[in-house]
Amino acid sequence: MSRALRLNQLLQLLRRHRRPVAGQALASELGISLRTLYRDIETLREQGADLRGEAGVGYQLEPGDVLPPLTLPPAEIDALVLGLRWVAARTEPALAEAARDALARIAHVLPVARREALRDNGLRVGPSRTAAKVPPARLQTVREAVGTQQRLQFAYEDAQGQRSERIVWPFALGYFDEVPMLAAWCEGREDFRHFRLDRIRHVRALAECYLVPRATLLRRWQKAQGIAPDWLDRS
Repeated sequence: MSRALRLNQLLQLLRRHRRPVAGQALASELGISLRTLYRDIETLREQGADLRGEAGVGYQLEPGDVLPPLTLPPAEIDALVLGLRWVAARTEPALAEAARDALARIAHVLPVARREALRDNGLRVGPSRTAAKVPPARLQTVREAVGTQQRLQFAYEDAQGQRSERIVWPFALGYFDEVPMLAAWCEGREDFRHFRLDRIRHVRALAECYLVPRATLLRRWQKAQGIAPDWLDRS
């Protein structure tokens, strides 16, 4: 394994943990000695990584680390390209444009050889024939409310055509191939509910934010639904 690739893998390991990780655990995961790990830690710090901790205590990468270009393995390039192209093809214009900008930003900081691999990547996202039509403005309003933890008010029409007025606390938006789904705490039902965005009408974000942290609602919902947290929610 090249040293550049090893440094990149070390960063990836640190990004997966919110708490300090013992040096021995990192060294074992990478298949290197503790002495080599300590040298790699110092190299990353010299390159600008905000790495906290020390030998015997553990290491933690602070958010917002800024690093010079690093080599991404081909599989990671494939994952980035495919994921961002899916977002560009399946979401509303604002998020689609952000995905294209992110792809361009990533390409800009990659070494030339990896940049060409990114540009010439053969993975594509095909058209969806089953996707329900959801107005982009509606999708953007809901997505932004999830991000800002604002209460939402809308009319909702169920599968039987019955319409009801709802005020909800939106905490998750699922981009399914058929139709986006909103997971929220419904004030009227006093319980978690799921809403198809193609059945939502007259949606507007209210000025007041809900007071329960979104992360708390998300974890309660996951527990109620029996859904395991993804890797970002672990340790």
